[in-house]
Amino acid sequence: MDEDISIINANTRNEKIKNFFIHNKKKIISGLCFIVILLICYFVFGEYQDRKKIKISDSFNTITINYSENNKEQTAKDLIQIINEKNSTYSPLSLYFIIDNKLISEKNKINELFDVIIEETTLDKEIKNLNIYKKALYNANDSNENDLLSILNPVIKSESVWKSHALYLMAEYFYSKNEMQKSKEFFNQIINLENANNEIKLESQKRLNRDLSD
Repeated sequence: MDEDISIINANTRNEKIKNFFIHNKKKIISGLCFIVILLICYFVFGEYQDRKKIKISDSFNTITINYSENNKEQTAKDLIQIINEKNSTYSPLSLYFIIDNKLISEKNKINELFDVIIEETTLDKEIKNLNIYKKALYNANDSNENDLLSILNPVIKSESVWKSHALYLMAEYFYSKNEMQKSKEFFNQIINLENANNEIKLESQKRLNRDLSD
C-alpha cells in the first residue's frame, strides 16, 4: 500500500514538472536565451576592452618614443586624446609626460587634464590620491593657501599613504611664506602620524629641530 502511494506521488510530481515545462516553455526558452546573450555580451565586451587597452598602450609607446622638440604640439594633442580615453594606466602617464616635457604651458589646461584623471577616470584609491598630490605639487608655487588646501583636503582628511606627503607640502609651503607657526603645526602632524613615510617623518623632525625649535 505504502509503495503504491509512493509511486502515485512520484508520478504526480513528475506530471507537475512536465506540465510546468510545457506551460512555461516560452518563458524558459526566453530566459535561457537572455542568459546566453548576456554571457556573449560580457565576453565580447571584455575582449573589446582588452583590445582597447592594447591599442592605447601601443599609441602611448609610439607617441613617446617618437617625441622630439620638433613635434611638441602634435605630441601634446595625441597625449590629450589618450587622457580623454580615461584609461587607468596610460591617461595618468600621458599627463605626467606632458608635464615633465613642458608640452603645455597653460596651467589652466593642465589642471583641467588633472581633473579628468582625478574625477572622471576609474582609479585605485591610492593612485587617485597620488594624482591629487601631484596636482597640488604642480600648483604649489602659484596657489594661495585656500586653493592649495582645497586640492589636498581629500588626502589630508584620509588615511592615505600619501597623507604625510600632502602634510609635508603644506608645511614647506607655509615655511616658504615665512608663516612659521602654521608650518610647525603641519610638521608636527607628520611626526604624530602613525603611517607617515619614514623619510618624510625624519625630514620633518630635522626641520622642527633645526629651523622651528622654540
